Amino acid sequence: MTEPLPSTISTLFSTADRDRLLQLRRDLHQHPELSWQERATQARLRTALHSLGIADVEDVAETGLVARIPGKARGGPSVALRGDIDALPIVEATGLPFASLNAGVMHACGHDMHATWTVGAGMLLARSPAVGEVRIVLQPAEELGEGAPKVLASGALDGVEAIFGAHVDWRYRVGEVVADAGPLAASTDTFDVTMHGRGGHGARPQDAVDPIVTLAAFVLEAQTIVSRRLDPALPGVVSFGVLDAGSAANVIPETSRCTGTIRATTPETRYLLVSEVERIAHAIAEAHRCTATVVMREGTPPLMNAARASEWAKSSARALLGEASLRSLAVANMGGEDFAFYTERIPGCFMRIGTWRDGRSGAGVHTPRFDPDEDSLFVAAALLAECARTASAALHS
Repeated sequence: MTEPLPSTISTLFSTADRDRLLQLRRDLHQHPELSWQERATQARLRTALHSLGIADVEDVAETGLVARIPGKARGGPSVALRGDIDALPIVEATGLPFASLNAGVMHACGHDMHATWTVGAGMLLARSPAVGEVRIVLQPAEELGEGAPKVLASGALDGVEAIFGAHVDWRYRVGEVVADAGPLAASTDTFDVTMHGRGGHGARPQDAVDPIVTLAAFVLEAQTIVSRRLDPALPGVVSFGVLDAGSAANVIPETSRCTGTIRATTPETRYLLVSEVERIAHAIAEAHRCTATVVMREGTPPLMNAARASEWAKSSARALLGEASLRSLAVANMGGEDFAFYTERIPGCFMRIGTWRDGRSGAGVHTPRFDPDEDSLFVAAALLAECARTASAALHS
């Protein structure tokens, strides 16, 4: 049996409101688009905002949108709400009647939900405005970690002094919220290391400088970075995803190569892990008479929720859902999120919104069977709108 939504949530949405938001979510889910290809998604969302009487809507970051909802007071600081809109290259296997019609593309990370509940928050704010202006940001290319920097570079968030966003989370029940201050997601840097040796016949290794043995030593030694260089109280990850070398069983190749990811939840940890990977790569190469080429690619930074913004979010959750709704992360979240670019510049809080109920699939995000409970749309829409009002009132006091 489906548990009813709290009256503090359900009374905010008429039957027509519910139908409108459900139809939007299902339309987005049925027509997913990859990062930087979200043109049809952009058009659907623009139409949805206009239909709610939100007239001030502009393109941002090529395939995204920013809408401005006036507040009760003129001037002063603005608050922003962000929802991401891009999908993933995954073949859907949910069997839903509104499953993806775009071959090999699926909203497997819940961005159809995020976009819809951000539009829903805009609907509630248009009816009951915050003290100051609220900007609704529907951002492209989160999956590439590229959308947020473009939104910031556009100037669309100039004058914004608090920002809120949220992500579906199948590990929590509908009506449960994580809004803790501090680390909420990890940095997502990657490395590419090539060991340069001297090739030779596999039967005469003494005549070669073996880059495969060198690479193997590097892979093993890199495992000591987290276990021996990082404070055990701090989470960190150094993982290898690709090892590549050689073309024949009896040939020692000239080079070997590996790629991997580095995850950290604080700037200091991020610097330590990145610098240690580079240092160890060169040291191991030299010890084995090779040379190393190390290429580091910066990903998203760690996502750090600001204490004040977190308190505004928690206060909003208590008002709408009660104290029992608030949860904390059971384990560190080592996934990345480009909302972190916003929180580097603007105090903000990124929340996790429970989407699971008894009897539903336990499949997580980035899987072909991910199917979140749609009632979480109304929870998150109401919560984001209340966060905007709470923050705006505090900023204008």
